[in-house]
Amino acid sequence: MDRNILRACREDPRRTSTDIQLSVTSLNEPVPLRRTIRRRLQVAGLHGRRPVKKPLGHVANWFRRRRVDLLEWPSQSPDFNPIEHMWEELKRRLKGVRASNANQKFAQLEAGWKSIPMTVVQTLLDSMPRRCQAVIDAKGYPTKY
Repeated sequence: MDRNILRACREDPRRTSTDIQLSVTSLNEPVPLRRTIRRRLQVAGLHGRRPVKKPLGHVANWFRRRRVDLLEWPSQSPDFNPIEHMWEELKRRLKGVRASNANQKFAQLEAGWKSIPMTVVQTLLDSMPRRCQAVIDAKGYPTKY
């Protein structure tokens, strides 16, 4: 069974432990627990894909009551977060700039932030449909963004 678990993960590293559980289950053998599968993969230096995190029940209910559609969102995905790219832009603009105290650093950050042209912001916003499609195509795995 361990060999089948490892083979299933190597064939498609994007599979979740649930997917692997279904694929390695046979009539003659007991069904392995997902926790067991994750442990076997970890020992072998492989890692199955973590499923998409679902919002907390009460939060989801709040959105449902207000008729807000929610997207399935990969956990910890900077691809969907344009502000991460804005921070990178700010970091590039302030590279090599030194400050002698916190007030001076804050003033530099504020000036650097204000100096970022709106075209950069608009470009990031315009890239969101492509980013979303790239994440969908990668099934939640990292993208070029």
